[in-house]
Amino acid sequence: MYKTQKIAVVTFLLAIGMTSAAQSRREQMRASVDSVLTVRYYKTPYDTNYVVRPEGRLTLKFRLNQTGNTIHAKGTVNDIYSKADLYTSHKTTIAVSAIYRGLALGLAINPAKLSGSYKDYEFNLNYYSSRLSLDASYQRSMTLAGDIERNGLQRLQASDVSMKVLNLAGYYTFNHRHFSYPAAFTQSYIQLRSAGSWLAGFSYQGGSIRTTDELKARNLHAPDIRIYAGHLGIGGGYGYNLVLGHKWLLHISTLPTFVIYNRNNFTVNGERKRAKRMRFNMIFNERAAIVRNFSPRFFCGATLVMNNSVFDDDVVVVNQNKWRTRAFVGVRL
Repeated sequence: MYKTQKIAVVTFLLAIGMTSAAQSRREQMRASVDSVLTVRYYKTPYDTNYVVRPEGRLTLKFRLNQTGNTIHAKGTVNDIYSKADLYTSHKTTIAVSAIYRGLALGLAINPAKLSGSYKDYEFNLNYYSSRLSLDASYQRSMTLAGDIERNGLQRLQASDVSMKVLNLAGYYTFNHRHFSYPAAFTQSYIQLRSAGSWLAGFSYQGGSIRTTDELKARNLHAPDIRIYAGHLGIGGGYGYNLVLGHKWLLHISTLPTFVIYNRNNFTVNGERKRAKRMRFNMIFNERAAIVRNFSPRFFCGATLVMNNSVFDDDVVVVNQNKWRTRAFVGVRL
């Protein structure tokens, strides 16, 4: 009996020791990972007289986002003039995110999607670093509405037209030691002093719009229309971060690009007309932001990102205006 009790005590002590050792290893690993992230986080590429990292390991943000898109297209096919003015329904999402030492995890909810009243799909990717920035969005929509004019004006309803479109805009910041896009758009840095920078970059807008079988079923005389847009531009612009009273940050930037190649075309009932490959046309990329730092911990603000194409041709015209607004509040812990 005594030996059995002794064995039980020894076994219990060994179990406690093993558990403590496992916990110690986990704590050491957690501390090691946190140390690596901390060194990486504070290793800034900026001049710290102008841009610094905010204090605090964890940042929590609540965001309200809204996006929209309008399309204008016209062309002459078989000597008949056709024009389309279309717009998507506005997409509104509510998002929460947690950022730990530069690593982010977020969740976005679309109330209209949950209720079944919004059936579109949209994916946005935004990357902002000291030198390079990228805005990308892909949208698939069945809620396009508006007008198509061809031998008379015809009102379009949701599901009469489908759209798939991709927008890309990439930037290079020359004054990357003093001017920070992340300070305005992700709040992962704080701009201490006003600074601006010349920019170089590219733009791409591409996708297709076509009438659906639902429109044919509702109107047997409706034309079968397909609009294709694909234009690439390169150019340069300027951005500026204005700091007021060490608490307000106002940002504005624009990057006009010149279209160097396009594949735009307009098809009606199987007959296709193509735009000239080389035309003097432009894509404009605009950004604006306002950030208020109430204290080192609390902040709020709003941002706007827009992509506008101005494309004209003797045969085919396809213009797009895509925008996204965002309002946010955050706390650093």
